[in-house]
Amino acid sequence: MTRLIKRAIKMLFKTLAAHAALFAALVHGYANPGSCSGACNVHDPSLIRRASDGKYFRFSTGNKISYMSASSIAGPWTTIGSMLPGGSSIDLAGKDDLWVNTPAPDAQLVNGVYHVYFSVSTFGSQNSAIGLATSPTMESGSWTDKGATGISSSSSKAYNAIDANLINADGTYYMNFGSFWHDIYQAPMDSGATKAAASSYNLAYQPSGSHAVEGAYMYKYGSYYYLFFSSGICCGYDTSRPASGEEYKIKVCRSTSPSSGFADASGTGCTNGGGTTVLESHGTVYGPGGQGVFTDPTYGPVLYYHYKASSHKWKTPSL
Repeated sequence: MTRLIKRAIKMLFKTLAAHAALFAALVHGYANPGSCSGACNVHDPSLIRRASDGKYFRFSTGNKISYMSASSIAGPWTTIGSMLPGGSSIDLAGKDDLWVNTPAPDAQLVNGVYHVYFSVSTFGSQNSAIGLATSPTMESGSWTDKGATGISSSSSKAYNAIDANLINADGTYYMNFGSFWHDIYQAPMDSGATKAAASSYNLAYQPSGSHAVEGAYMYKYGSYYYLFFSSGICCGYDTSRPASGEEYKIKVCRSTSPSSGFADASGTGCTNGGGTTVLESHGTVYGPGGQGVFTDPTYGPVLYYHYKASSHKWKTPSL
């Protein structure tokens, strides 16, 4: 589920600015997830609040980009349906499916219009592309498929063009993306955040093992940009679980620049296997990941994510 944890995220930001030893002491005292009511069983959530009336919307992987709404960040969440019921206009395998082939949608407000970035791909394939749908209201039936953003991948590329995340860095838009292969990349976007404006470059890389890093989410707090990402094995927990410690967990690096120089609390570069663990399996929470950070008008910075609960369902509670 999507776990929204105000106190944990505030403590995290304070600790990242402090000594590494203090950081290590904090992250092992994990806060429990907040509550969630209504439709809370989702994977790879993305959270946004409508400016006009304060209604919350949550987008997630599956059902041709499933989305829900609620009057409160904690719910009750009500299912709206599919964002793109007709599938995507991007001509790749998975475009008419989008049930399991829309990794980690990302919802943002850009120039007064709501953007949701999504990926067209099939599981484990590098033949992928990042697309865009827009809406003035986020109401059902209001979405327009804008097609490809110009960020795509094939076997000739060092990355996989899925798990998109947009950040507005003082008026300049950047798209973070990537999953396995050479992990997390970034591409500058045009002023409308609709198309890539320049070539992409690497932000995070785990050189060992299977390079199990994906799901980037960048968030600015104070003078630093924090690059959160999911590390480890994400899926298939119902039938087979990886060795202890190899399942999904949330890690972070930070930099004063949105486009380079990311390092963890110990100073290890994020392109050299760096990443300080923010949240990992504990108690009834197994394999947390697919995270984002949302600035709530009441609670401030909120960390949200999915995880596998002891009930064997993907859960999305809130604060």
